[in-house]
Amino acid sequence: MTTSMPARLGALSTTSLVDAGPELRVLPHGIRPLVPGRRFVGRVITAKANRDLMSVIHALRDATAGEVLVVDVGGDDRAVAGELFATEAQRRGLAALVIHGRCRDSATLARLSMPVWATGVAPNAYAARALPETGVTLSLGEVTVSQGELIVGDDDGLVTGSEEEFAAAVGGAEAIEAREKGLQARMLEGASLFDVMNYDEHLAALRAGQPGGLAFG
Repeated sequence: MTTSMPARLGALSTTSLVDAGPELRVLPHGIRPLVPGRRFVGRVITAKANRDLMSVIHALRDATAGEVLVVDVGGDDRAVAGELFATEAQRRGLAALVIHGRCRDSATLARLSMPVWATGVAPNAYAARALPETGVTLSLGEVTVSQGELIVGDDDGLVTGSEEEFAAAVGGAEAIEAREKGLQARMLEGASLFDVMNYDEHLAALRAGQPGGLAFG
């Protein structure tokens, strides 16, 4: 990853990134931030919990600053991380903790500076008895997440992909955001959405059985 890539990705919305890079993958929408407004970018480390805590503990022991721990809990009835695990993740300088499953101690987690994402909360946690399974490719719904990939998160969701896939998308995403900020500025000054969009031409093409192409500019 080049020196400028994290800063460039951190300044871009996930919406612009997926518009510019359709090969990037969007994680399940049910994974939401405990506290909105905390965007992040980092490199993925993975833990397949198998309804147990050992994989999370093992991954935390190996985690380094700037990484994002992505956990596949494997169940939805108990939590797999709470205040102590999340505090250790913050102490190690992780960029975020992303849980495909539940966490607990949510009030304490919300006060941490490190973003925590989960599908929900529960007061009870799994035991710590299974052999750890870390560094493996996770299947979260229909989306795969592999160790070493990049991940970007903001209030609209989580986007992951290889370094090459993000590198291919970042320039286009920057262009999209620059164009849309300009269009929004025109609208705030009084221009209509239909002044900056080819809706009539697009509709006419559809009615004529042509693919058309909705565009802004």
